[in-house]
Amino acid sequence: MTLKKYTQEFGYNFKLAYPIILAMLGHTIVGIIDNIMVGKIGATQLAAASLANSFVFIALSIGVGFSSAITPLVAAADTENDTAKGRSVFINGVFLCTVLGLILFALLYFFKPFIDLMNQPAEVAQMSKPFLDIVALSLVPLVIFQGFKQFADGKSQTKYSMYATIIANIINVLFNYLLIYGVWIFPEMGIMGAAYGTLISRVVMLVYFVYIMYKLPVFKIYLEKIAFKEINLKMSRYISAIGIPSSMQSLFEVALFTGAVWLSGMLGTSSQAANQIALSMASMTFMFASGLSVAAMIRVGNQKGLKDYVKMETVAKSIMLMTLILYSGFALFFVLFHNYIPLLFLDNTDISQAITNQEVIDIAGKLLLIAAIFQISDGIQVTALGALRGLQDVNLPMIITFISYWVIGFPLCVYLGLYTRLQAEGIWYGLLAGLTVAAIFSYLRFHFMSKRYINNNIKI
Repeated sequence: MTLKKYTQEFGYNFKLAYPIILAMLGHTIVGIIDNIMVGKIGATQLAAASLANSFVFIALSIGVGFSSAITPLVAAADTENDTAKGRSVFINGVFLCTVLGLILFALLYFFKPFIDLMNQPAEVAQMSKPFLDIVALSLVPLVIFQGFKQFADGKSQTKYSMYATIIANIINVLFNYLLIYGVWIFPEMGIMGAAYGTLISRVVMLVYFVYIMYKLPVFKIYLEKIAFKEINLKMSRYISAIGIPSSMQSLFEVALFTGAVWLSGMLGTSSQAANQIALSMASMTFMFASGLSVAAMIRVGNQKGLKDYVKMETVAKSIMLMTLILYSGFALFFVLFHNYIPLLFLDNTDISQAITNQEVIDIAGKLLLIAAIFQISDGIQVTALGALRGLQDVNLPMIITFISYWVIGFPLCVYLGLYTRLQAEGIWYGLLAGLTVAAIFSYLRFHFMSKRYINNNIKI
């Protein structure tokens, strides 16, 4: 009976989460498609895209993490039937996301010279700079899109961002093909074609989503007659008080993986390309947990608004149980196919690249075995953090993530990767350690907070 009270929530959890998962998978698939299509050109081009995207992922983590503050606030306002509060969260949240997107682009553009100080292969570093310029620009429409998306998620309208992302992926594949290889009237741009494909697809995604929201009655009251005077300091501070720690949580984790990219680059092009292959696959499976995390955020936020704390604990832990089951299946898949997955990312018919490609395949296969284990920890920690964001508890979890990743995880990555024979494998063992510590303590934090709400019957 104890297990049944969790498993009976699976159906609603899935109904709420699957559009979010597909939308998030879409974002990741954009990067994976870029990697596959660029990887067919050569391992150097793949390493260059990996290096540039490592900077973009850091900035994107800040934007996505910050925008996630909108969802629990809207979810709580929705259950309280407080339309005025929900509208204020929406308007101020999207405004803050717009400003943040512009800031992130500017930071990436002006910090680009730091690439030369990172001990990366010279050809890789030079090739990555113009690629970074264009993909960084695509952050502006993407972070604005996140503001709209997180609001819609908070209203439990999760399927429309899925549609937007599907359209964006079709556009991305089309323009990648046209611009990378120079098909029809389009110029052959190589690696830069993938960058422009990403930019175009993200602009289309934003335009489509805004159009859909204006057409739907459920959003009409929030969008009509928007005035600049509705942007106010009090609500912006309220959103930022949750958004900034949430963005730091995302930043600490993504920066850890970015550090792994940089460390792999210090080991050579083969290690960096192999790291990107394994990271692409782990990022794809991570999107399932990210979608479940948003579902946890919505459902916990709803139950918090209703002050049903027993149900709140049940739905959150049911999502964590779903994550554990799902990621055990992913782990088995990675173990069974770790020697075959890398073949998707490389052109094995290119004899001139045969030796390098074989090195990449061997290293990537070993990394995928480690990824099989650590993605379970990764899934648990992100769903626990989603539940905590639903409670609007973000400050201590921010500290937990910092200690897990930068006091424990990254130092182990450096030591095992650069100072032992493990090299690239050592970097990933460091990732495993950091994620496992984060999973344990994030879960314990939610368990403590939920019991505190239940036992004290806190009124909010």
